[in-house]
Amino acid sequence: MSDIKTIKPLDLSRMDFVTDQTVKWCPGCGDYSILKQAQRVLPDLGVPRENFLFISGIGCSSRFPYYMNTYGFHTIHGRAAAIASGAKLANPKLSVWVVTGDGDALSIGGNHTIHLLRRNLDINILLFNNRIYGLTKGQYSPTSELGKVTKSTPMGSLDRPFNPTSLALGSQATFVARTIDRNPKHIQSILKSAYEHKGTSFVEIYQNCNIFNDGAYENLTNKAMASDNIIELEHGQPMLFGKNHNFGIHLDSNIPKIIDLDKDDNVSIDDVLIHDAKDIVIASMLSAFTYDEHFPTPIGIIYAVDAPIYEVLLQDQINLAIEKQGKGDIEALLNSGNTWEVK
Repeated sequence: MSDIKTIKPLDLSRMDFVTDQTVKWCPGCGDYSILKQAQRVLPDLGVPRENFLFISGIGCSSRFPYYMNTYGFHTIHGRAAAIASGAKLANPKLSVWVVTGDGDALSIGGNHTIHLLRRNLDINILLFNNRIYGLTKGQYSPTSELGKVTKSTPMGSLDRPFNPTSLALGSQATFVARTIDRNPKHIQSILKSAYEHKGTSFVEIYQNCNIFNDGAYENLTNKAMASDNIIELEHGQPMLFGKNHNFGIHLDSNIPKIIDLDKDDNVSIDDVLIHDAKDIVIASMLSAFTYDEHFPTPIGIIYAVDAPIYEVLLQDQINLAIEKQGKGDIEALLNSGNTWEVK
C-alpha cells in the first residue's frame, strides 16, 4: 500500500470548510451526505485551507466547489481533469480534488479522465455515480443499466454500461475505491485513504438521485438486504458478507463462487479468498461483480499500488534540463535562430 502522507493536525473544524452559499441540491439528494463527509475529513488532513483546490465540470455534483470554503473552479463540461492537471503541475503543493459525475467524467470527459488516471498525478477524483443525467432532467447516462427506461430511452437503453472501476483499472489507475452516499463513516475512511495515497486516487461514490433515479441502489442501502448484497473490502482480510458473515468468495480454478460457511460442510474460513489490494487480478474480478446480480457489490479499496508520480517526474526532468542547459531565457529564445524585421 502507499506510504502515508505526513499529517500534522491543524486547528480547523468542519465549519471552517462550510461556505455562506445556499446549497442548491434537491432535498434528499445523496450529494448532501458526500459534502458533509468531505467537510468533516478535510480538517484532519493537516492541510491549510488555502492549499485545497476543488475543481468540477458540469452536473449536479459540479456545484461542489461553491459549498467548500477553499479555492475552487467550476469549469466546463468534461474538462475538470485537464484543468486539475494544469493546476497541480503549476503548484504541486496543492491538494487537488476533482468532483465529477458519471456523465461529466465518462461521456464528454471520458478521454480526459483516462489520461489523468494513466499519468498518475497526485490528484483525487470523486466520481458521483447516480446512473442518470440529473441536471438535464433524467436522460440515461454512460453507467445506466442495459434496458434502462428514461426520457431519452423510452423503450430501454441499448448501450452496455460503463463500469467506472473497471475503466479506472484499465487506465492503469494506482488507487481505485468505491463507497456509498448513505454510509457516512465509510465515506470518511475512503476519502482519507484517497488523500493519503501518493498518485491519482479514483473514488466512485454510489449516489442516489431521488428525483430521476430514486432507489438505484436500494439493494445496497436497505438495511434488510444490504448485508447480503455488499462486501466491505479490507486489505489482508477474507471476503465475507451476509448478516452473520457466513457467506464468502471462493476461487475455484480462478472462477469466483459464493460459499456458505454455515451450510456447506466441506468448506471453512480457509477457503474464503483473502483481499489483496495490490493484486490487479483480484481487483479486476471484484470490479466485474458490479453489474452481475449473482455476486455482491464490493465497496472499499479495490486496488492500491505505488507508482511514479507525474509531477515529480516532470520536475526531475526540468531540473535535469536546467543542469545541462542553464535556466531558460524567453527573450533570448524569441530572438534566436532566423529573425527578420517587418518594414
